[in-house]
Amino acid sequence: MDEIVAHSRRDHPDEACGVVAGPEGSDRPERFIPMLNAARSPTFYEFDSGDLLRLYRDMDSRDEVPVVIYHSHTATEAYPSRTDISYASEPDAHYVLVSTRSQNDEASGPGNEAEFRSYRIVDGVVTEEQVEVVETYMFAHTGADDVPDNA
Repeated sequence: MDEIVAHSRRDHPDEACGVVAGPEGSDRPERFIPMLNAARSPTFYEFDSGDLLRLYRDMDSRDEVPVVIYHSHTATEAYPSRTDISYASEPDAHYVLVSTRSQNDEASGPGNEAEFRSYRIVDGVVTEEQVEVVETYMFAHTGADDVPDNA
């Protein structure tokens, strides 16, 4: 959770995006993979097609699947937009959204809590799930410092 929030804050005012992979069939998030938002937009995210192809090949070679697909909203609540819902193509994934809209408020300091919510999105139906942070699910790769700078 901390790595996802850190990535979201770092990419603000653009939306951040990425994946947390885990062993196929386990629903266990193990490997944090921050991605670059190819759209470089505060209102839309898009995985670079080449990066996405490399990611899926890498996950295949490791017998992994995307357990979590995450992105941030920079000006709205952490709830899937119509576009997010229409692009949700992994029925077994948890779709995590982080709202960094508090960073738009000049009075907000770095200690502000980010809104962090998780959903299942299957056939256009959005179901919110409770988020539970479990210490044993420490990521094998804490890539928050490895996210390319949005220049």
